[in-house]
Amino acid sequence: MKKWLQLTVLALISILVLAACGSDDTNDNSEGNDGGEKYVVGASQIVEHPSLDNAYEGFKAAIEEAGLNVDFKFESAQNDQNNVKPISDGFVADGVDLIFANSTPSALGALEATDEIPILFTSVTDAVDAKLVESMDQPGENITGVLDLHPDAINETVNFIETYFEGATVGLVYNAGEPNSVSQIEAVKEATEGTSLSLKEATVANGAEVQQATQSLVSDVDVFYIITDNTVVEALDSVIAVANDQDIPLVVGEPDSVAKGGFATFGIDYYTIGYRTGEMAVEILTGEKTTSDIPVEYPPSIQLFINKDAAEAQNVEWNADWDDDAQFIEPAE
Repeated sequence: MKKWLQLTVLALISILVLAACGSDDTNDNSEGNDGGEKYVVGASQIVEHPSLDNAYEGFKAAIEEAGLNVDFKFESAQNDQNNVKPISDGFVADGVDLIFANSTPSALGALEATDEIPILFTSVTDAVDAKLVESMDQPGENITGVLDLHPDAINETVNFIETYFEGATVGLVYNAGEPNSVSQIEAVKEATEGTSLSLKEATVANGAEVQQATQSLVSDVDVFYIITDNTVVEALDSVIAVANDQDIPLVVGEPDSVAKGGFATFGIDYYTIGYRTGEMAVEILTGEKTTSDIPVEYPPSIQLFINKDAAEAQNVEWNADWDDDAQFIEPAE
């Protein structure tokens, strides 16, 4: 009897060992394609809208394609500045390996929360002016990233308006509480100096005010120019409705807003800048580089994007130059 029990126990142990080995094979993917360390990345953005969402998707794609096993912890501040600090503090408390800050407020919140955890930002217009870094070439000890404004974007956009809407009064709607927006508006003012264009501004504090602010400009402007302001872009449908109803061309700051119903932009691809930021993350997580080794980068290029349906809806007189110069974007479904 005792011998039978011993044989039974040995058989059970053998079964358990084999099962454990089978389990290890099954879970190889959970340890990453390279069988290496598992990392935790905290991802924060001020609000969810197509441009920022595309940047985040590009960021994740670069890391996943590198074969790293990463647990992404995503948090949106829902366009409420009061939510930024708790999100950043939570990432620090959780001991994440890296923070991806997808907007200027998110990056400022992360930098306030930690001077040790590496921070990579994108969807930031001017990192120096926002006091995220000391200079483009020499970022801080734990922060660097990729900007979302090509140095020529605003000048090219103003030149486009000057060329095809000469003498126009340009309506600007933005949130004066967003550092990105203030920086861009100052750049627009500088770019329009010496041109035939004049500017008319309306500011908002939240998305609920966007439609009224846009309507307040209707009788005074010939063109709308919406920069990459998170508050206004989130409520862009309100601006598009006014532009279409009043036959006012709507020039915007990035291609996602063109797809949504803007007429034109000299813009960048947010997926691309997110992807590049993800490549930086791979270098940092694997120990190949530190944030201080990586200069802040501009987007690689800009392109004229046009939505033909929006041009028709806003009664824009078509110019044959655009057939050769523009990349055409289909309206978002």
